[in-house]
Amino acid sequence: MDSTPSSSSSSPFDLVSSALGRYLPRGAAAPATPPAGTQGEPGTRRGDPDDPESGRQEQILGAVNLDRELRITLRNLDAPVFAGLDAAIGTPFVDLLPPGDVPTVTRRLRQVLETGEAHVARVQRLRRRDGSELVVSMSILSAAAPQEGLTVSLIAMAKRLHLYAAETAIGTSLDIGETAQSLAESLLAWGDVAAVDLDFAVWTGEGVTDRAPGRIRLRRAALVPDRAWPEGYATPGDDLPGDASRLLAQAVRRDDAPQALVLPDRETVERVLGSPRVVRALVPGDRSAGVACIPLVLEGPPPVVLGVAEVWRRADRPFHDSELLDLQELVARTAHHVDLARQHQREHTQVLALQRRLLPRTGGDTIEIASVYQPATPDSAGVGGDWVNSFPLPDGRTALVVGDVVGHGLGAAATMGQLSMEARALLSAGLAPDEVLEHLDETVTLLDDTESGLAAGYSALGSTCCIAVYDPVSHHMELSSAGHLPPVLVSPDGKAGPLPVQPHPGLGAEFALREPFHVHSFAAPPGSLLALYTDGLVEDPAVSIDDGIDRLADALSTVHPWDALPGAARQVVAALAPARQRDDVTLLLARMIGYRNGDTATWRLPARYDAPARARALISALLRDWDTRDGTRDTVLLLVSELVTNAVRFATGPVTVRMIRAGHGLLCEVGDTGNGRPRLGRGGLLDDSGRGLYVVHGLTTRWGVRWTDTGKVVWAEVAR
Repeated sequence: MDSTPSSSSSSPFDLVSSALGRYLPRGAAAPATPPAGTQGEPGTRRGDPDDPESGRQEQILGAVNLDRELRITLRNLDAPVFAGLDAAIGTPFVDLLPPGDVPTVTRRLRQVLETGEAHVARVQRLRRRDGSELVVSMSILSAAAPQEGLTVSLIAMAKRLHLYAAETAIGTSLDIGETAQSLAESLLAWGDVAAVDLDFAVWTGEGVTDRAPGRIRLRRAALVPDRAWPEGYATPGDDLPGDASRLLAQAVRRDDAPQALVLPDRETVERVLGSPRVVRALVPGDRSAGVACIPLVLEGPPPVVLGVAEVWRRADRPFHDSELLDLQELVARTAHHVDLARQHQREHTQVLALQRRLLPRTGGDTIEIASVYQPATPDSAGVGGDWVNSFPLPDGRTALVVGDVVGHGLGAAATMGQLSMEARALLSAGLAPDEVLEHLDETVTLLDDTESGLAAGYSALGSTCCIAVYDPVSHHMELSSAGHLPPVLVSPDGKAGPLPVQPHPGLGAEFALREPFHVHSFAAPPGSLLALYTDGLVEDPAVSIDDGIDRLADALSTVHPWDALPGAARQVVAALAPARQRDDVTLLLARMIGYRNGDTATWRLPARYDAPARARALISALLRDWDTRDGTRDTVLLLVSELVTNAVRFATGPVTVRMIRAGHGLLCEVGDTGNGRPRLGRGGLLDDSGRGLYVVHGLTTRWGVRWTDTGKVVWAEVAR
């Protein structure tokens, strides 16, 4: 009796590898033909493991040994089910594979050689000499001593086992294309060619209604095997001819109960399809072929048809009733997964529409903007939490905002949209970055609680946000952060590094001390580059988060001032984003330009009775230098006189007057040390005062107030 290694010293994979090693022949190579007594007379049908007419259960296990060059050194493929496989000693194992599978399987084989970690039970197709394919469950293990290399076990997939394995594989993705591809690969066990055609509404995520079959638009979702197809034949991504839906119509009874349809030969197929153009689009090649068409049906009153699966094979291999039942069972199980993928696609489309809407459009005359958003996965599971925005403020400044909501999906995207819009409204109303974060902090606590948010796959609590406001006149920036990673600033001389932003918990972090949000002010001269980002860009399990930020700074330092910013942003993401993204990646780059010195002027006046007259004299001279029209000059002088008069009357301390020539308008700013909010009101005809802001409102295209550390600034814009 052979001794068996104890489980304490060997892993289960070692035991399996050892057992397969004993299963393989020693010494001379095993014959490629089945053993005596198992091969029938010429013309008889081979035994089928699931065919009750064969009278017994056939052997379905085979094995081959490979050397380090992936060539076959030993084999045991004596079972009749493996007949037709060219597995000669010394030939490359990959010669047994369909060409499209060679790169993937080769990578798996070499991975097991290098790591010793087994690759277990993957559905694989093998090619026979006659061009047909055999579906097997393939496992790759390190060969048992004293052999070297690999042992590959091949288990011919009995149909019921194949049904289970196929359903398990099909349900692993929420992507419509991947789901359809998994179904087609599973259906290939019953034929030579398998295709899946889906209603166009499934692709777009729309609700699939109970429409007449003749009005269904079909698109080819999957096709196997991967080979060169005749011109005009529908391949994945192609829309089928409009009258191709008659194939689906034939598979639906008059009482709307869908059923499988079998067309046994090419003559019948051509008669049913009618049009030569449809025949070219649907029939794979010129050889005589039969087809089984199985509708993908979403059960309900009435049932809704999502598409149709087609299995083509040679006319001399008719479909048996048991095979049709298996096909219908597999397709019926898949219909639910297809509908789940459709619903996910609809959510994915909605989330992306919202997210793209929040991405920055363009910069302006004073700042250049570029952004990159890269979901973690193509399906909607990887979309939702990250948001980034930039927008001009009414007073000529520019706001940059980036945030991250915990989780993914439509709920996270809705929270993201609400926070983004509220931040924009508060910044446009003149609030400072730290004040905006205080309001967002309160909003988050009202939006969600920890249990309900996480149950829905996201949470507003703990969301992070960073807000920066750029002043293009003073070339300074103010920044506040709520739990977000520090932005990276690149100075005009190319030096790059993270900003020393004071850490603060995320929004709604009730467990933390409610410290006030810190405002970090820093110089951002023309040519400076600021990077705002989310953690998906710099997080990597192999390195610390600080190392990831340093890598980002190094990548940004190579961006030349003349480089186009959109291309630079894409290059930075390509260089830093992990190969296996676990989170969305978002990057916002902002290059400071600012106003030219000749387009701005600032004066500081004492708060005395003669301040309005001095301001009018200074601005009048400036507007003559700017070649401003007389009507515009008169409007600006009256406007500034009213604003300076209000500042002297209602505030203390010096008055700051600033003029900016921007685009097609003039921006007038008057700052003082008062903190009262100016309010618009209409004075009476005989009133001596109270009409100042009403005059301002009538003379300007827009006006507003923003608060500073020392008081407030009233700004107003006048068309030139």
